[in-house]
Amino acid sequence: MTLPTLRDAVPADVPALAALARRTFTETFGHLYRPEDLAAFLQNHTPERWAVELADPAFAVRVADTGAELVAYAKLGPPSLPFEPRGPSIELRQFYVLAPFHGTGLARALMDWVLARARAGGAADLYLSVFVDNHRAQAFYARYGFERVGRYDFQVGGHVDEDHVMRLKL
Repeated sequence: MTLPTLRDAVPADVPALAALARRTFTETFGHLYRPEDLAAFLQNHTPERWAVELADPAFAVRVADTGAELVAYAKLGPPSLPFEPRGPSIELRQFYVLAPFHGTGLARALMDWVLARARAGGAADLYLSVFVDNHRAQAFYARYGFERVGRYDFQVGGHVDEDHVMRLKL
């Protein structure tokens, strides 16, 4: 399989990004939630919200584009998790790859961009949160040297999940 093209997201991607964010979250976690909780959470992925973040220089979004559709994305932004960063830090806010592209090297290529972008921005640490039962993602992050440093209550509608907070010293 030929890997999709990786590129920075642009304003014209907003509708596709919003749809991809809803699709990837639902594909990965939708089975865990009551429909009303999932629907409430997915309201966070509106085109309007994506447009605001893409226009904000504090955020950086990389997409994987097949030419026909977006199939993966990574979003970096200022730390938002409830913890005190140790120094100059950035957060991997979202990192999703559609299931047909798992195991193709696409996630690795996206993570290479995440690390390079975080370092270029002067971050000393990169933080993220990952669902405690998402063992595939945890193993992926551990291969890069991320370590658990705390926990986080992740709200999906009226449902609360436990996430691990992970940090990578850059």
